[in-house]
Amino acid sequence: MKKLLLLLLPVLALTLSVVSPALAARTITVATDATWPPMEMVDANKNIVGYDIDFLNAAAKEAGFKVVFKNTAWDGIFAGLDSGQYDAVISSVTITPERQKKYDFSLPYIDAGQILVVPKSERATRLADMKGKKIGAQIGTTGAFEIKKVNGVELKTYDEIGLAFEDMAAGRIQGVVCDEPTAIIYALQKKEYKAKFKIAGKPFTKEAYGICVKKGNKELVSLLNRGITAVKKKKIDQQLKKKWLK
Repeated sequence: MKKLLLLLLPVLALTLSVVSPALAARTITVATDATWPPMEMVDANKNIVGYDIDFLNAAAKEAGFKVVFKNTAWDGIFAGLDSGQYDAVISSVTITPERQKKYDFSLPYIDAGQILVVPKSERATRLADMKGKKIGAQIGTTGAFEIKKVNGVELKTYDEIGLAFEDMAAGRIQGVVCDEPTAIIYALQKKEYKAKFKIAGKPFTKEAYGICVKKGNKELVSLLNRGITAVKKKKIDQQLKKKWLK
């Protein structure tokens, strides 16, 4: 019996060395610009939190992988993906035809839309009413792209959306365009702004967010989609919407 065990030990060791890596959960590094509440932000304890963070963590648990988040400035976030500094980007990234030419995306995981925030003294109800005025948006976002489409409206871009709201509070710009969940935080919930700002009208775009990866990385897209599908099937996303978006 002892001889048999001694003969089997090398075989068992070889088997474990082959199986163990396959059983180990894959870890992916994901960039996010944590300046976009309530989707991604840094809390009082310097942790990256928000709807996107909770959603991807839930998707990772369902699909059997792990996530490490990397706080990355928006203006360099896609360049970092190009150079391989991380595997994916989740940062309220709208799936657009232009971006799809260069990157692959997961399934959409939430819908959003651009909306205008103005001082309470402003009578405008839509972006076209702001002709002759200066409107802020985060650089490289669909909000900035929408402002550019309106003749007579001057765009001022910012590295972080919070800086645009600071400028509006100081009277340096007359409006801000951003995603509706972020507008709700700044216009209706932040104590320093809720007495000053209001949301003008309704969202004027319909957008879907996706997780962005390098072109051709089908394996990672499939893994992400597996997690997204499971989260939606179990209605975990609805729980997260109640937590972050209500």
